[in-house]
Amino acid sequence: MKSYYVYILLCNDGSYYTGVTNNLDERLAQHNSGYAVSSYTFKRRPLTLKFSQQFHDINQAIALEKQIKGWSRKKKEAFISEQWELLKLFSKSRTQI
Repeated sequence: MKSYYVYILLCNDGSYYTGVTNNLDERLAQHNSGYAVSSYTFKRRPLTLKFSQQFHDINQAIALEKQIKGWSRKKKEAFISEQWELLKLFSKSRTQI
């Protein structure tokens, strides 16, 4: 059975990068080696893996990746640190907070 991974990297500039891959170790090595000069992470190395989750369905992995990419920084940090109450709070409309 094939595996897919959603991952979140902390970049050297403090920003987050979210991606999906079928080989997490290889993809992390590519990011940290500067494999693609035009990539978001190229000038933001070194990178630290902050989160990963394995899936067996690529569609589920892509759905989570897209969801995370739409989140605010605070919501990503609550998710990474498993602060579920904060995650709920940051899920509310910004006008309600």
